[in-house]
Parts: sequence; C-alpha cells; structure tokens
Amino acid sequence: MLGKGLVKRLAAAFVVAGCAFVVVVALGAATYYALALALEPLGAAAVTALIFAALAGGVAAMFLSKASGDDPEEDDEPEGLGARAYHLFRQRPILGTVAALAGGWIFLRNPALATMVAAAFTEQSRSSRRRR
Repeated sequence: MLGKGLVKRLAAAFVVAGCAFVVVVALGAATYYALALALEPLGAAAVTALIFAALAGGVAAMFLSKASGDDPEEDDEPEGLGARAYHLFRQRPILGTVAALAGGWIFLRNPALATMVAAAFTEQSRSSRRRR
C-alpha cells in the first residue's frame, strides 16, 4: 500500500492547486471590474483576456524554455518509483501531470490495482539492477 506521507503530499498538492484556481478566478474578476470603471464592458473583458493570455504565455515560456548547458543529461535510469516519477516530471511536465492524474484516478477507483502497479515498477527496477 502506498505510504501515508505520499497521500498527504498529494492531498496538499490538490489543495494548493484548488486555492491557486480560486485566486486566478478572483484576480480575473477584480481586473475586469477595475477595467470596467474606465472602459466599456466589452473592452474591459477583452483587455482582461489579453492580460491573462499574456501571463499564461509568459508562464508557459518560462516552464518550457530549456537552458542548453545547465541540465546535465542523466545516463543512468533512475531507480525506484519516486525517482522515476521525479525524472518524468522534470523531463516532461505535461506527460507527468497526466500520468499523476491517471494514477490518482486509478488509486481512488481500485487501491489494490494501484498497489500491484507500484509493485511492478519496483520489481522491474530490482531486476534491472541484478542484470548489471
């Protein structure tokens, strides 16, 4: 079974994501109403959308930009489920997020299946270490 620490971390991550969503929605509404004082409602909506699109583009560019020489390539495959998950999130954040959401959904629907998958991952890493 997965540890209680991992479940607590996942719950904390979901709480933080939910709070961030509420903050962004409230900030968007506040921006719209502040602009509506000076512009017509349609113009205020357009400017608010433009501001948030620019902000989203900047954040996406920041996360997707790669420095050419800053990250050394890892030759060895990471060992263990935690190291593999960290490596996946670091190299491919969108794929890692989708995998985490799918894993969470599977865990909520059938904890025994999630345990079997986790055991398969750890067993695979042990067998690859024995071959070396």
